[in-house]
Amino acid sequence: MARIAGVDIPGTKRGEIALTYIYGIGRSSATSILGKAGINKDKKPNDWSEEEANAIRAVISGEFKVEGVLKSEVQLSIKRLMDIGCYRGLRHRKGLPLRGQRTKNNSRTRKGKRKTVANKKKATK
Repeated sequence: MARIAGVDIPGTKRGEIALTYIYGIGRSSATSILGKAGINKDKKPNDWSEEEANAIRAVISGEFKVEGVLKSEVQLSIKRLMDIGCYRGLRHRKGLPLRGQRTKNNSRTRKGKRKTVANKKKATK
């Protein structure tokens, strides 16, 4: 099992897929990293030599923001939006969806569990 950017890469998956376990690296980034390092994307991490693993580490550290650095940058960007009080920042503050989705029926992921509001009792005649 290789350890790259502080993440244990699964050794039994294809290299292209295994690299996506690192936060900030998707399929296309993983393919380009393996291409620059000169490694076949179908080769499994258990079969990588130490030189190949070091080549991948060098490409990632040189060209990509991953894991902790990227997470802190994203959090700072969100905090900046909230501080300047723009629309997206206000939606972050309220815990509502940011990108124009409707909130009448759906958006349970952002809003959380339903909070039932009791109706006012009607007076009987």
